[in-house]
Amino acid sequence: MSEPSRARVIALTGGVAAGKSAVARRFEALGIRVHDADVAAREVIEPGTPGLAAVVDAFGAGVLDASGRLDRPAMRQRVFADPAARRALEAIIHPRVRQWLLDRAQAERGPYCLLAIPLLAENIGHYRWVDRVLLVDAPEPLQVARLMARDGIDETLARRMLAHQASRAERLALADDVIVNDGDESALDAAVAALHQRYLSLPIRS
Repeated sequence: MSEPSRARVIALTGGVAAGKSAVARRFEALGIRVHDADVAAREVIEPGTPGLAAVVDAFGAGVLDASGRLDRPAMRQRVFADPAARRALEAIIHPRVRQWLLDRAQAERGPYCLLAIPLLAENIGHYRWVDRVLLVDAPEPLQVARLMARDGIDETLARRMLAHQASRAERLALADDVIVNDGDESALDAAVAALHQRYLSLPIRS
């Protein structure tokens, strides 16, 4: 008996606060599995993992909170103020996240699955194995406003976070499909439904 066909892999990406999660939820409601790089980034540095041990080796035990987990707010402030620290942290986490996503994509069977990868454009060389790229796009002023409201941060930090990411032009250059999320979330329903039908029609990989 031949092995089941492997699912097509669609990378879902977009700038911070563009609306990737809202799009992902709609695909999940249609029965599509979404594997999230942000979930992976948490799992690969859970207490007891080699990933967290590597972070402590690089930054010291002071990066842990009272429960022995990574103190994320403090680390975020640190890496956005210190490019060298950011690169060091990414060198630990990103390879582990990529392997986590690859393992789950390869285990999928069926028409297709989504990988939610916020920093796809910054790391596209490591994701040449995905079949298509779906970009959720939003104007930068709207991203800033959403980010401030979502994370309770000031405009300076919000803009600094955006500046550390790829530009809209760079993301658009990679995209096979684009959803513009500049209005009410309900407008996403039709866009996701149309893409779902398109993705279902893609040839299944052997």
